[in-house]
Amino acid sequence: MAVSARQVKNKRDASGNLTGRAGTVYDVNVKYTMPDGTKSTYAKKGFLTRKEALQHEATIKSKLQAPTFSATVKAQRKQTVKDYLEEWVESYARVNLRPSTYDGYKRTIRSYIVPYIGHIPLNQLAPSAVDKMFQDILDKGLKPSTAAGAKRVLSVALGHARKYRYIETNAARDTITKFGKGDKTPDPYTPDQVRSLMERVAGTEWEMPVVLGGLYGMRRSEILGLRWRNVDLENGTFDVVEQLPFKVPPHTTTIQEMAPPKSNGRRLPITDVARPFFERQLARVEADKQAARQEGRPYYDNDIVVCKANGAPQAANWISSGFGKLLAGLDMPHIRFHDLRHTAATNMHQLTGDFYTVGEVLGHTLAGIGASLGLSMNFEAVTARYVDVRLERKKEVLDAYHAAVHPAPRLDRPKQERTTPAKKKGRDMSL
Repeated sequence: MAVSARQVKNKRDASGNLTGRAGTVYDVNVKYTMPDGTKSTYAKKGFLTRKEALQHEATIKSKLQAPTFSATVKAQRKQTVKDYLEEWVESYARVNLRPSTYDGYKRTIRSYIVPYIGHIPLNQLAPSAVDKMFQDILDKGLKPSTAAGAKRVLSVALGHARKYRYIETNAARDTITKFGKGDKTPDPYTPDQVRSLMERVAGTEWEMPVVLGGLYGMRRSEILGLRWRNVDLENGTFDVVEQLPFKVPPHTTTIQEMAPPKSNGRRLPITDVARPFFERQLARVEADKQAARQEGRPYYDNDIVVCKANGAPQAANWISSGFGKLLAGLDMPHIRFHDLRHTAATNMHQLTGDFYTVGEVLGHTLAGIGASLGLSMNFEAVTARYVDVRLERKKEVLDAYHAAVHPAPRLDRPKQERTTPAKKKGRDMSL
């Protein structure tokens, strides 16, 4: 008989929770013949009711009629989770995902999945083993977001394995572990806090990154990839059509070609509040070029707006790590550099209510900006209404926000104050 009953000492309920009581579960064992004539067996254990087991048995018998399915079951029998994930991340993630996402998936698989469940045969992976993996990660003192990230990657990978019929169910989706809110995203800065930050970094190398991140909500890679050729001071606009490539080698001095932005690119207005910062940054870059010529030092003219004193591109990871040290030195609430983007989005939306234009300013998809702001509505109807967001409307939204910030930086700081106010606590980005 393909369905058999079995007694267990601690039976789970329908939600997968252990009840502490003994009970009966049902196992499915289906014998079948491979296309080459060899005999084999398919097994799945632990169904709560005989009815569920019989339904699964019928489904499997139907699928085993297809030679391709039975061959797949045979081929995947000895494949481990490690074998599958390493093959999957190269065949799927490397080809279909952005380089930064692919790199993150590889690190998550290598560091947080394979060490715990990599040895388990893929078709024997159970939700209980995945829950144990989460607990082991948390027991090491790592953050809940680390375990949640491992679950996300594993769930995507196992979802593809299920579609390929390597497995019948996605074990990562049937877990019972609940992740807490210990990693809650910091609250975005208010306009007053943005003003305070901008005043404190005025005249330093942090000024332009903070302006572009905090006033325009640009991504870190977009800020570091913005070039002067895409800035039109005469007409008061700049185009976000490039970004710094992922994983620029250390000590790179020349960028031959930028990468395309995450979005399709966008044109943004230079508001009256932002203009002085662009003009001062241009003057600073020209002064650096002149000083290099006078001192006989090399200057690497990459045409980059935010660059080191020698014109070389800034390292993306220095922006992220240095920003935390900067805030600590200024005694300001801790946020990540990326939270400046959240700050711009939140403040623009609260001041204008125009979430669609905010999304266009940030280079978000319509659904993406709605999700980030916690909005739920009929996106199709909104799209039909806003078939085009013109530059004038973007300027109105940005003007409303920038006027609320209205920073009043000192424009005549001496050149020796170029380094960050937190120089003793963090590294100088221009080194």
